[in-house]
Amino acid sequence: MPAAIEERDLAHRPLTPDDLKHRTQPLVLRGLVSDWPMVEAARVSDTAFARLLAQADSGEEVDVLLMAPEEEGVIGYNAALDGFNYEHHRVPVTQGLKRLAAYSRESGEVPGLAVQSALMRRCTPSLLETHRLPFLAPAIEPRLWIGNRVTTPVHFDEYHNIACVTCGQRRFTLFPPEQVGNLYIGPLDFAPTGAAISVARPDRPDDPRYPRLRDALKHAQQAELSPGDALYIPPMWWHHVASLQRINALVNFWWRPVQTEGASPQTGLGALLHAIVAFRSLPDAERAAWRTLLDHYVFDDADPLSHVPDARKGVLGEPTAEDIAALRERIRDYL
Repeated sequence: MPAAIEERDLAHRPLTPDDLKHRTQPLVLRGLVSDWPMVEAARVSDTAFARLLAQADSGEEVDVLLMAPEEEGVIGYNAALDGFNYEHHRVPVTQGLKRLAAYSRESGEVPGLAVQSALMRRCTPSLLETHRLPFLAPAIEPRLWIGNRVTTPVHFDEYHNIACVTCGQRRFTLFPPEQVGNLYIGPLDFAPTGAAISVARPDRPDDPRYPRLRDALKHAQQAELSPGDALYIPPMWWHHVASLQRINALVNFWWRPVQTEGASPQTGLGALLHAIVAFRSLPDAERAAWRTLLDHYVFDDADPLSHVPDARKGVLGEPTAEDIAALRERIRDYL
């Protein structure tokens, strides 16, 4: 069994912005959002929860995935890995809730349905102010995820993430970044959820196609969250999310601290994809040389330009937003 994720007793020590700034391990935050209206409605009933959302529905269409019953609610690829195992629709939140309610009344297996990453500012704007986290900057926007018994396979996000359960229950299984080699990740540039996903299932560790998955599970951490609970997921941690009830909902917040005032957050995934194109096919000696340069200039904590005056260190010093913009233009010249 995976180890339990560390938990914080918020009754004795409230969360502060600094608590997560340098944290490298996941953290369960029991009761973090227990006073949210969505959570209070969900504790009454699924119907009360759905009614609250329907009343707040702006009519804005959101992304909805619909999977056949035989897919067991697991979002992923088709058998040939040349497509995905769901239909993609754009409908208002209320229409998705009506479909979920209909499925919940059926006996036997039903299709899997998932509302994905819907900006509350657009789809349920009247709930925006009552469903925020006060220790996060106002620009960090909440996103809504709703569904029945669906599963998002193992994947990672580049950003800090706080996932807040508002209805139903969810089981989170997390793996540290270094387990990538044991997780059987699919194509980086062709994935059903945007982020690359594992083609192995942690709930099927004996699948002979994926023998290293058992090694990954030795390093896994797991927690089940109920309405009002939240989970902090550090950047780059792989996570598998299983929704366990007939109606489940989650609100999450993604963010990346901006190091330079006025500069937009950078994306590491774009750099990774470009590095694959640039370095993967080179002869061994050249790849080794580039690995040395990357370690020296990117991954080594030492200052590679300690012999150069601070004012002349450029991007390795303290670049301004203008410096970064100019560097981006220069990078385009190399593409």
